[in-house]
Amino acid sequence: MNIALRYAAVSDVGLVRSNNQDSGYAGPHLLVVADGMGGHAGGDVASSLAIAALAPLDGESHGPDDALSHLEASIDSARLDLVERSELTPELAGMGTTVTAILRSGNALAMAHLGDSRAYLLRDGVLNQVTTDHTFVQHLVDTGRITPEEAEYHPQRNVVMRVLGDFDVDLTPDMSVREARPGDRWMLCSDGLSGFVSIETLEHTLSTVADTDECADHLLQLALRAGSTDNVTVVVADVVDLDTLADGAGPSTVPVVVGSAAIDRDRPTSAQDGPAARAATLVAAASAEESPEASAEATEPTQDGTDASGDDSDVRPGKRSRRWIAPVVTVAILAVVGAVGLYGYRWTQQQYYVGVSDGQVAVFRGIPTSAGPLTLSTPIELTGDKVDDLPPYVVDRLTETISATSIDDARDRAARLVADAQAETSTQEPAGTGVTTPPADTSTDPAAPADGTATTTDPPAAP
Repeated sequence: MNIALRYAAVSDVGLVRSNNQDSGYAGPHLLVVADGMGGHAGGDVASSLAIAALAPLDGESHGPDDALSHLEASIDSARLDLVERSELTPELAGMGTTVTAILRSGNALAMAHLGDSRAYLLRDGVLNQVTTDHTFVQHLVDTGRITPEEAEYHPQRNVVMRVLGDFDVDLTPDMSVREARPGDRWMLCSDGLSGFVSIETLEHTLSTVADTDECADHLLQLALRAGSTDNVTVVVADVVDLDTLADGAGPSTVPVVVGSAAIDRDRPTSAQDGPAARAATLVAAASAEESPEASAEATEPTQDGTDASGDDSDVRPGKRSRRWIAPVVTVAILAVVGAVGLYGYRWTQQQYYVGVSDGQVAVFRGIPTSAGPLTLSTPIELTGDKVDDLPPYVVDRLTETISATSIDDARDRAARLVADAQAETSTQEPAGTGVTTPPADTSTDPAAPADGTATTTDPPAAP
């Protein structure tokens, strides 16, 4: 059996944070999520250094017997890199990062875990959390002092007890080896997803969205719609048997780097329209408008003749009225808002998605929302496939809409969605039985490693 991974990775700055301190990596042999911490200046550096130290493992130079030791050694190397960087740049002192990593060697998966990022395994339609959070709240749960339900709302649920940090202390990560079974789906994520989306929703999405790229994007949008206050990073990987795939149908082997370790680390949030996204936009706009007013108030004279900054070296009897400033600023703001609105509308008309129109699967131009009386999307193609003929979970996906990068991509996604649904329907028992026959389970023990070989790839440049 020739095992491989089909993978996807996405990361988003989120609705609140000013920079992305998460980093993610997905390649043919390595999956990593690192959630940095230490403030604006440190978290992104810490997670990027972790990715840079682990990325050279994404090759075939290690066998199943030494994959675990290679993974542990690379994590310790990352810790030493953090210590060295903090010594060279004192303002970064105190930075750290979580690390959740899977290294594949043949059909064996070596796993390392530190912190509260998570790894989940979907097997036979059931989702299980594989890692254990290294948090104060999890300690309370383990010792029976609170219940798992109470932990979800505990005020100290984000206090992490074990991370990869710049302190000269070797905290050994949780290490384990598992079997890679064809049909398994792995999901690694930062707490920006797991802390805001229920495990039931995660299970449903991972079970029903077959394409790894679409699944990762959908999970990201679920976190943003739930109002996640953190950065969000998701890695989804399917275990496939290359011997069962048609020629040319094998997964990509090009590594994907996302978050602060990526070139596009400063990309703004991809949050689609929703209450949380609109609220975040309004808060950001309000903060921007308050800044010039605060500056003006700081320079206004106080009753004792000094300015608000306390500098009385240039005291004058009075100041000439500046009532003209407010109207000018108002006009300028309205002009900017109008220009941004026009640009925004033009941008929406270059977007495409798949949804439902007139009871059929349809391709839309625009985005699935409205601005007052203005509708920002229009159905441009009806496929002729009636939604009444599709399974309920497919209808739910169409109702939520499926974003696309172009009109051709939207057509392909619509066709693929309908084809997959029809193929699934055709494999079921005749109507009236209500039973489908599952495939025979010929899997072996998850802990049994298998042999394998690989070639190292160059690591991404450290920040």
